[in-house]
Amino acid sequence: MPGRTISNRFYYVYVLQSMKDYKQYIGYTSDLRKRMDQHQQGKSFATAPRRPFILAYYEACRSLVDAKRREQYFKTTGGRRFLAKRLKDYYGRNNSKLY
Repeated sequence: MPGRTISNRFYYVYVLQSMKDYKQYIGYTSDLRKRMDQHQQGKSFATAPRRPFILAYYEACRSLVDAKRREQYFKTTGGRRFLAKRLKDYYGRNNSKLY
């Protein structure tokens, strides 16, 4: 398509699980490794008291708009149900809950 460039950039939607209280945090970023380090180091106000975390799930999107939309979906009742079904084996093996 003329006038359109294809970017090699990905945007990641991720689910962290606190090892302290087993609650989850859902977010998006363009640099998953860097963002995970920020969460682990307590540089995120929203998650600092619940450290440490494990990365329970992530998805890659080509569009920032799509990643934001997916993040918002995961925060709905339907999205949480999707994650619970998608991660059923993981949460079953680790005796933890998906909140």
